[in-house]
Amino acid sequence: MRNLELPGRSAVRALNGMAATSHPLATQTAIRILQDGGNAMDAAVAACAVQCVVEPQSTGIGGDCFVLFAPGGGPRGDAEVVAFNGSGRAPAAATAEWYQEHGIAEIERNSPHAVTVPGAVDAWSRLLEDHGTRSLGELLQPAIAFARDGYPIHERVAFDWRLEADLLARDSTAKRIFLPDGRAPAVGSVHRQPELAATLGRIAEEGRDGLYRGPVAEDIVTYLNGLGGLHTLDDFAAAGGEYVTPIKTDYRGHTVFECPPNGQGVIALQILNVLSGYDLAAMDPLSAERLHLEIEAARLAYQDRNTFVADPRQAEVPVEALLSEARAAELRAAIRPDRRLAELPPSSLPAHADTVYLCVVDRDRNAVSFINSVFSSFGSCLVSPKTGVTLQNRGQGFVVDPAHPNGIAPGKRPLHTIIPGMLQKDGRTVMPFGVMGGQYQALGHAHFLTNLIDFDLGVQGALDLPRVFPLPPGPVDVESGVPAESVEALRALGHDIAAPAKPIGGGQAILIDWQTGILTGGSDPRKDGCALGY
Repeated sequence: MRNLELPGRSAVRALNGMAATSHPLATQTAIRILQDGGNAMDAAVAACAVQCVVEPQSTGIGGDCFVLFAPGGGPRGDAEVVAFNGSGRAPAAATAEWYQEHGIAEIERNSPHAVTVPGAVDAWSRLLEDHGTRSLGELLQPAIAFARDGYPIHERVAFDWRLEADLLARDSTAKRIFLPDGRAPAVGSVHRQPELAATLGRIAEEGRDGLYRGPVAEDIVTYLNGLGGLHTLDDFAAAGGEYVTPIKTDYRGHTVFECPPNGQGVIALQILNVLSGYDLAAMDPLSAERLHLEIEAARLAYQDRNTFVADPRQAEVPVEALLSEARAAELRAAIRPDRRLAELPPSSLPAHADTVYLCVVDRDRNAVSFINSVFSSFGSCLVSPKTGVTLQNRGQGFVVDPAHPNGIAPGKRPLHTIIPGMLQKDGRTVMPFGVMGGQYQALGHAHFLTNLIDFDLGVQGALDLPRVFPLPPGPVDVESGVPAESVEALRALGHDIAAPAKPIGGGQAILIDWQTGILTGGSDPRKDGCALGY
């Protein structure tokens, strides 16, 4: 139990249904859908659509989506966890040779080449058809109302928004929509997105084709082509996600599920495999001893990520080898308890990212782990003029090297950072969970689960605990809540310590107690959101 004399938040408990998101308006939307008879997938899509309006820096319909779904709680075990990859692809004309011939050595964030075809709306449509009970048009109505009538700006949203003002100002449409009066909206002000409301209305009427065919797609393609992009209407018409087989590992008697590559969920599992060889429960959760092991395991695993993780349809990704006990033992043997490892090869991937994660459990114990993102804050900061659609910068996940597994290629999906998680125990789903924060997410999953399982901190306490992140090749970002003595001990071990530019990530989780029937939800204090139940 937390110290009730100190600032903080309690976990939320309910019997019927629960939602946890990074924005209160989205959580409220999800609960209304559940109370009105909708199921977990209905509530998740409606909530995510609201977040695409009220958290425009973090997500949007110009982004991507990954989902894990456990129907009825998955009482029959592994086969009941469904994974959907809703990540977009590079244009058909996007070859590494084309970029090299045009003198482009790396893909810049604020360029049309960073924009991959968005996959989110296609994913929402497919998931609702297969697992929902309501139409996409009905579920988009709350988001349409917020975009049309306005929504209040919350603290974390305003904080992130200000950081991107200079880049937003470079695009005339982004400047007009997102910098009213020439500046980012202040906390407590009301913001509207009428163009986006109209676009969402078209999607509500026409379904996924409202984005991928017709006037919306035409405006996006014309705009990107005018900036030098390679996108075509055929690229948009061909967009489509796919069901994939989830990957998993066992950790202390629990089964942890992730989506397979092109996402980095395999790295979250690899970090857990490495940490499983240590008696973490015997350590203090904020001790230098524990944090050093976490940092070093992450540095080694992220090196594997940057070497191997790519689109498995166009590259060989050795998932089985990455998740083998032999590889975990090899990485574990490389970690020295008394000092930091020598420098690792630098990463060529971009650092800063924003995402929304949400989870929902309904009365029938359908559990949804749902993540949606435009990657960096406001993605590429490029906004389609007539549609109000902010376009993601997922193309930055590629490298301009045809020999690299993650080299950009026609129709290829980039290495993706967003990863939903699902936890089972004894063949039953016990928790949808996720951690936001771009590159941090793989380590974030391991940090959260070890907080919960090894240190018994509870759902909310596991999210609250201060975080560290050794983003290659730079210093170790350490949040201010880490004790000073631990920070100094980490420095003595050779770690270069820095303060993060903003709080490290966010997160939500809902724990299902099958014995009592109680749902327990947590929501990260680093964001504006909350968990609610009924």
